[in-house]
Amino acid sequence: MWTKQPQPEPPSPSPAPWQPSSSAVNTATPARSTSPTARTLACLGATLEITGQVTGQEDLQIDGKVEGPVSLEGQRLTVGRTGKLNSEVTAREVIVYGKIVGNVRARDRVEVKKDGEVVGDITTARISVEDGAYFKGRIEIERAKTPSASEFEPETVPVGVDAN
Repeated sequence: MWTKQPQPEPPSPSPAPWQPSSSAVNTATPARSTSPTARTLACLGATLEITGQVTGQEDLQIDGKVEGPVSLEGQRLTVGRTGKLNSEVTAREVIVYGKIVGNVRARDRVEVKKDGEVVGDITTARISVEDGAYFKGRIEIERAKTPSASEFEPETVPVGVDAN
């Protein structure tokens, strides 16, 4: 009655010239499904010098010199060991291995590493300054906003008074 027709097999794709062959791939370690998604990271090399405003929507590592404001709202700024910023810095997170001269504002945290240097005021929720780091300025810790006690109190109407 019904006979099953054989289906042609799809051709096996050959690896692109830039991809390793399947024999070169280590199949003993499966890919992690719980690993976080990779974040894009832009880098300014050690020989680059920038004068002007730097803004962006991706994490940034600066190993060169920057003069002018750096604004990475919601992103991480890493100042590498050879990085030198004469800047007002705004980011979600700032990690300093090099030198910043200017105020730093980070929504989440600031880390000044062992050989790092910050000359300017820091405003952040969390801060870490390692032994050997240099810091000259003011630190202001911003706390998460909590509702005031009056927001939890129910509205009361005295007995015998018409609320209208």
